[in-house]
Amino acid sequence: MTRISVKVDGTTYEDEVEPRLLLIHYLRDRLGLTGTPIGCDTSNCGACTVDLDGETVKSCSVLTVQADGSEVTTVQGLATNGEWHPLQKAFHEHHALQCGYCTPGMIMAARDLLSENPQPSADDVRHALEGNLCRCTGYQNIVRAVLAASGAPEADRASVASAASVASAASVASAASGQEART
Repeated sequence: MTRISVKVDGTTYEDEVEPRLLLIHYLRDRLGLTGTPIGCDTSNCGACTVDLDGETVKSCSVLTVQADGSEVTTVQGLATNGEWHPLQKAFHEHHALQCGYCTPGMIMAARDLLSENPQPSADDVRHALEGNLCRCTGYQNIVRAVLAASGAPEADRASVASAASVASAASVASAASGQEART
């Protein structure tokens, strides 16, 4: 066992942990912070994304002992005084979730993007979220929500839907002709 001290969502915890314990399991099983889901357990899907000392990490690929002396923020730690974080509000208002499984990781990755680039383009958002997979939404509403949280003009957010319509039309036309769509 290894003794650690870690601050999670503003609270400091001192614990004895197995050196091989993954951060995701520490957060969920030991601390009861189940807002961060276990997705693929291979760091491919991004559902378990958290903030570790100011950097986004996939908590299924970080050992808890690596977080010793660090500060971790989970999606549950974003709300302040019962008020949702602007990204949480935007995801809700713009229907940027369906099953909700990827949402915590998407929000944490988007938060990292907005801290580095407060006025991203739709392409910037897509690039920043490349390591986070969603099997339900088609991503347009996720991009729209991140742009809304950034304060992007409504015209920029509307262009996301327009681009999606063009890509969808191209896919249908290519499928009809028997060729693979390139979007």
